[in-house]
Amino acid sequence: MSVTANSKLSYTPRGMHFRRLGPSGLRVPLFSLGSWLTMGGSTNAKDLVKTAFENGINMFDTSENYGAEEGRVVKELGIKRSGLVIVTKLFYGSGDSEEPNAMGLSRKHIVEGIQDSLGRLQMDYVDVVFAHRKAFLTSLSMTANNHMSTVSMEEIVRAFNFALYCTSEWPARGIQDAHNVASRLNLIGPSVNIAEPFYSMFGRERPEIEYAPLYKNYGTSLMTFSSLHMGLLTGKYNDGIPSNSRLSDTSSPVSSYVVGLLGQPQGQALIAKVKELTKVAEEDLGTTMSALALAWVAKNPNTATVILGASRPEQILENFKALQVLPKLTPEIVTKIEEILGNKPEAPMSDVARLGETRSGLDPLGRT
Repeated sequence: MSVTANSKLSYTPRGMHFRRLGPSGLRVPLFSLGSWLTMGGSTNAKDLVKTAFENGINMFDTSENYGAEEGRVVKELGIKRSGLVIVTKLFYGSGDSEEPNAMGLSRKHIVEGIQDSLGRLQMDYVDVVFAHRKAFLTSLSMTANNHMSTVSMEEIVRAFNFALYCTSEWPARGIQDAHNVASRLNLIGPSVNIAEPFYSMFGRERPEIEYAPLYKNYGTSLMTFSSLHMGLLTGKYNDGIPSNSRLSDTSSPVSSYVVGLLGQPQGQALIAKVKELTKVAEEDLGTTMSALALAWVAKNPNTATVILGASRPEQILENFKALQVLPKLTPEIVTKIEEILGNKPEAPMSDVARLGETRSGLDPLGRT
């Protein structure tokens, strides 16, 4: 991929599927690229972004404290900015300051956090801004905190002419409160929520049950992360932890947690399920465990985009196999998978009537 000094590299979908990000109308690729835990300080960040872009990914997930590499690489590769969807998140700050307003969702930090993010990304604007957590650092009630966060975020989105703002890891009640505030004050409500703790085969309660009324009432969609459940659903730990695995770095809190989990009966029970699922992936679908796990999350019509994490370009290409798996997830295969998982969440009877139906299926261009 050669780029002359004055040219700009334009985006080509390359067969990528697209869905709408909430009710905003913004079309995003079914798979996007993140940098949390995988790209920070990476010497091959350029190869990762280049591989993703050349294969249809034009959406990149960043935050105040990670993702600067993506902005630098976009500039180095000469990628046309209008062809990208850039995400940033506000709350935690950059991590290099002990100032009392260096984190949170006060108006001061939102303004300064946005400016800092743009500086690190070397960009004039971003397309999506997330409230990375709820504003829980004050003694205000939950409703009052949500009021403060909603007004501040909406005001900044308008002032900076950003496309939309969203919430990350908020409970359904918090998102509902934000919509109530927005409606009462004639503001823009949040458009999307990242599922938490994860949205994976092993983490389903919140995205499939708790958020169900939000899909129906507001068109909320999901931008999921850790859909490989911290690597467990890749199958690479089925026979122990490889010596070259990221888990060998015990200085990482996530790695330490996973290593500890694998040493417990609960972790071994998960691995036993992964082994059974691996057989389904290989024998019934002719694919990999990773591709099956990602396709499982992507098959939910409320999922707008699945954030991929990769430390090597080959992992990105491997994950793209999920696009071929999607049409193979027939009712028979889904039933077989559900029997292995044994964790399909069910809404309490009192909630069934209010859940309603989720959105209809979308074609590759994000149209109903």
